[in-house]
Amino acid sequence: MGALTERQEALVKGSWEAFKQNIPVHSVLFYTFILEKAPAAKGMFSFLKDSAEVPKNDPKLKAHAEKVFEMTFDSAVQLRAKGAVVVPDATLKHLASVHIQKGVIDPHFLVVKEALLKTIKEAVGDKWSDELSNAWEVAYDELAAALKKAMT
Repeated sequence: MGALTERQEALVKGSWEAFKQNIPVHSVLFYTFILEKAPAAKGMFSFLKDSAEVPKNDPKLKAHAEKVFEMTFDSAVQLRAKGAVVVPDATLKHLASVHIQKGVIDPHFLVVKEALLKTIKEAVGDKWSDELSNAWEVAYDELAAALKKAMT
C-alpha cells in the first residue's frame, strides 16, 4: 500500500490538468499505446474492434479513456487523504463484471499502466519526472488491486 506525499499529489493534479486540456488527442494516444503493446486487446473495446485504426473522434473512446485517467487521479487524491483507494461497491462490482466478461487478466493491467504512463508523459512534456511517474504508478497499482480483488 502506498501513500502519496503532498508533492506527489500536486504533481498528479498538475499532470491531470495537462491531460484534460486535450482529452481527444490524449485518448487516441492512450489506445494507440495499448494496441502497440497488445494488438489483440483491440477486440476487448467496442469502439476499437471494428476499426482499422484508433478512431479520432469517437465519443465512447474519449469517455472510456477519461474515466480510466479520472479514476486513477481520484485514487491518487484518496491515497494522499486516506492512505487507501476507496471505490464505491456498486462501481467496483460493475467494473469487475465488465472486466471479467471482456476476459481481462493480470498482464492486461500492466499494458494499461504502461500506456497510461506514456500518455501522461506526452501530456506533460518536459515536466515529466521519476517522481511524477511513481505517483501515477502507485495510484494505478492501488486502483488495479482493488479491481482485481473485486474480480475474484
